[in-house]
Amino acid sequence: MNILFFLTPKSEVAYVREDDTLRQALEKMEHHGYAAVPLLSEDGKYIGTITDGDVLWGLKHLHFPSLQQMEEIPVMELKRAHDNKPVHVSENMEGLLEKVTVQNFVPVVDDEKVFIGIVTRRDVIHYLAKEHKRKE
Repeated sequence: MNILFFLTPKSEVAYVREDDTLRQALEKMEHHGYAAVPLLSEDGKYIGTITDGDVLWGLKHLHFPSLQQMEEIPVMELKRAHDNKPVHVSENMEGLLEKVTVQNFVPVVDDEKVFIGIVTRRDVIHYLAKEHKRKE
């Protein structure tokens, strides 16, 4: 099976750009209710993952700035604890399953490392559950 079957395209994914501010990142995560979002370069390449924990520890490190002060703090100043490892768009299912077992979402990139979307653990589990029921 092709992993594109599971892909949520970039146009439907909330993400943060490297030139965003801490406030923009925080508000985007709050608005969508996400605990983690992809971090992209200005040219659309996948850089890493910003998590709610990264934001929380960043706020502590910055001595809990006000919302107004957060408008001046680049999101790239946050230290990221870990980044979700991406897969290439041509990755096989085995490679995808390896990553989705330890990440809530798996970023998908093309040959140029440009972010094209994500595969969520939830979508994979739903698919596997349907297949299991179908085979019963």
